[in-house]
Amino acid sequence: MITASEAKQRITNMQAMLKDKGLDGALFIFPIDVYYFSGTRQNSTLWIPAEGPALLVRKSLARAREESALADIRPFPSSKDFPSLFDERVQKIGFTFDVAPVQQLNYYGKLLGKREFVDISPLNRELRSVKSAFELEQLRLSGSKLCSVFSQVPQFLRTGMREIDLAAEFEYRLRKAGNEGFVRMRAYNQELFMGLAVSAGGPSYGFFDGAVTGRGLSNASPHGASTEVIADNVPVLLDYTGVFNGYITDMSRIFVLGSLDPELHRAFIVAQEIQDTLQRTLKPGAICEELFFMAANMAEQAGLGKNFMGMPGEQARFVGHGVGLELDEFPVIAQGFKVPLQSGQTIAIEPKFVIPGKGVIGIENTFSVTVNGGDKLTDLADDIVFL
Repeated sequence: MITASEAKQRITNMQAMLKDKGLDGALFIFPIDVYYFSGTRQNSTLWIPAEGPALLVRKSLARAREESALADIRPFPSSKDFPSLFDERVQKIGFTFDVAPVQQLNYYGKLLGKREFVDISPLNRELRSVKSAFELEQLRLSGSKLCSVFSQVPQFLRTGMREIDLAAEFEYRLRKAGNEGFVRMRAYNQELFMGLAVSAGGPSYGFFDGAVTGRGLSNASPHGASTEVIADNVPVLLDYTGVFNGYITDMSRIFVLGSLDPELHRAFIVAQEIQDTLQRTLKPGAICEELFFMAANMAEQAGLGKNFMGMPGEQARFVGHGVGLELDEFPVIAQGFKVPLQSGQTIAIEPKFVIPGKGVIGIENTFSVTVNGGDKLTDLADDIVFL
């Protein structure tokens, strides 16, 4: 549960950002934003003015009052009464345009008349990217529980299993460990069911913005495990999220029944070297774009540039992404993301290679940014597991 002091600090930080931008307050309607500031995911709208936030609850008011430490929690008012919540001096209101449907923006615009709505999506994402001590504790717990399930894979991975059988067994154990299952993502049109189990590469192309997609079970669900049978001597990639108390960690490991093609083994070593180099440089002040170019150059120097982060011609344009309450938080280790890292940010680093006809190989772990480099939150050996 988010404590009163934790919620107060988050709101105070947002109020300082709003003041700096000349805004009179912010309306949050996206559930995970409301949860971040209030501690409840109940169907609510959160109003954060210069002083005294108010949580306006549609359902369930009783549960919101049980869960949230905010002082002012009330039923969502009627359309007639809603404007009375806003002082006449409130003229510029922050709103998260990145996730708010136009219909919702129009709805609140109609309720509040001529007041100006200003996009605060970047401010909100920047604030949420830096994790408090409480959040880092939650992420460390999430990583520990996820690692515990990964360590069980040798107990049940067998030749002749289908990808979907492997995924079902892994997901069953992950759920038994308390995984909440909701892999929240901010990006439009992205969706993910817990993770994926892919053998022989998939195929490793598709709609999902990542290095590996998997075939999935149908054209309507073209992501993740398929009914393909897992064979000997091919890499099996398990890439899964742990979601505990809302906080997401992300990791992958490679398993092989038998032996591994030398080209794939060499690519794995390169992936490890890229990860280890990035881990050492995950320090405050490091520029995200420069870290991406460092990783891409290492792949190119190894003769694997065209295979880095996806199928040739289908490559993802990043090597790391922020994680927290959502899978795709800031910062992003990517070309064009020319911002410095900050202490307390949490990032999944995932150098992967796709070798057509041979398979997918790579590694992924979640790290927090510290003055000493990346602190590994998914603390399990990176080695390929041969069975």
